[in-house]
Amino acid sequence: MIRPANISDIEPILDITKSCALHMINNGVFQWNEYYPDKASFINDVRNDELFVYCVSEKVVACISLCKEMDKVYEPVHWKTINDNNLYVHRVAVHPDFQKKGLGKSLMDFAENYAKDKSYVSVRLDTFSENKRNLKFYESRGYHRLDGIYFPKQSKFPFYCYELIL
Repeated sequence: MIRPANISDIEPILDITKSCALHMINNGVFQWNEYYPDKASFINDVRNDELFVYCVSEKVVACISLCKEMDKVYEPVHWKTINDNNLYVHRVAVHPDFQKKGLGKSLMDFAENYAKDKSYVSVRLDTFSENKRNLKFYESRGYHRLDGIYFPKQSKFPFYCYELIL
């Protein structure tokens, strides 16, 4: 079940993202670290009604942020649609114990349906260029790879921006 998150979900979410970061590092993907994702971002997402959690037997096992505002880092990107009415997906995390069970697909189905229901023209996101599994996942869903952006605190490698026109 996917539901809006609340402040009491923050600590379980941080446990999930820490587990994901360790899992990725153990698999040679240096995408998340001690700087990101951070507690302040999740608190802000809850306050803006932009954070959703996936629960199994009432336990939070995954999360996704669906944000209305474009971060400044995206300004130089050559998007396929006008920067006006777009939904931005951030901080998608599925606890490693629940990966490869379709939860990521369910979260993205939810995000895309949410965007359609709210009449957004596209869904935008970025993912780490060295995370081949994620690249394949988004491309298989019809997302178009666009420019790369950089987060120096996370990696020397780019994060590719993607957009799905609805």
